[in-house]
Amino acid sequence: MGEKLKIAVQKSGRLKEDSLKILKECGISIDNGKDQLKASAFNFPLEVLYLRNSDIPQYIEDGVADIAIIGENVVIEKQKELDVLQKLGFSKCRLAMAVPKDVEYTGLEYFNGKRLATSYPNSLRQFLSANNLDCDIHEISGSVEIAPNIGLADGICDLVSSGSTLFKNGLTEVEEILVSEACLVANKNINDLKSAILDRLLFRMKSVLAAKNNKYILLNAPNDKIDDIIKVLPGMNSPTIMPLAKEGWSSLHSVITENDFWGVIDQLKLNGAEGILIIPIQKMVL
Repeated sequence: MGEKLKIAVQKSGRLKEDSLKILKECGISIDNGKDQLKASAFNFPLEVLYLRNSDIPQYIEDGVADIAIIGENVVIEKQKELDVLQKLGFSKCRLAMAVPKDVEYTGLEYFNGKRLATSYPNSLRQFLSANNLDCDIHEISGSVEIAPNIGLADGICDLVSSGSTLFKNGLTEVEEILVSEACLVANKNINDLKSAILDRLLFRMKSVLAAKNNKYILLNAPNDKIDDIIKVLPGMNSPTIMPLAKEGWSSLHSVITENDFWGVIDQLKLNGAEGILIIPIQKMVL
């Protein structure tokens, strides 16, 4: 039996679902039986370990698993020796400080001498130290947002995505400590055989991510406008240009990024482009 790369993912929750989804998009088939703690891929030298999220950085540092998909916030909080290889674009959130809505918040100085509840004491201490603040930190696990309501704390430091949980508990976000998303991390001492497998996996992941961030675009344009359109639509090298049956017109094919999408479309229309088609890209090999 050949060498296998061991990847740790969260054993339950949204991060697990998104982690397995990106592996599937990379063409990796995994037998995910109910309540499994370990599973092997059918068509790639990969073994998946389902672990508690907060334990994963230690397992990676110790070499129990070779790589993992975890949130950047966990990497920062646990302060382990890991290589962050690739941001993955999902499970986006932020670590933020919040106070009761009826508090008159005047700035960071408000927190001096206050009691703060958090599940992220290391990240909070770094932030407080950087801003010369002296606070009493109460480390708790789970349900951090209720701490001010029961008199345990004057404010909190917790992960925020939509902010709805803060709102329901009468809190308002006042400071952002860090932003986070899922990322691929690795043990710093991975062996050569596993490193070669990791390179193959990382190549696939980058192809999937590039496809998600780009769209394939087709359009028709008068030939006298092509030079102007190329300035708007440079493509990966340059657009593909093919003559149409209609005299004086050509079809242009290219790729645009998701972030530039609407701005590029507006410019194309101003330069006479017609019949614009946008097609999702499944994979993008760079």
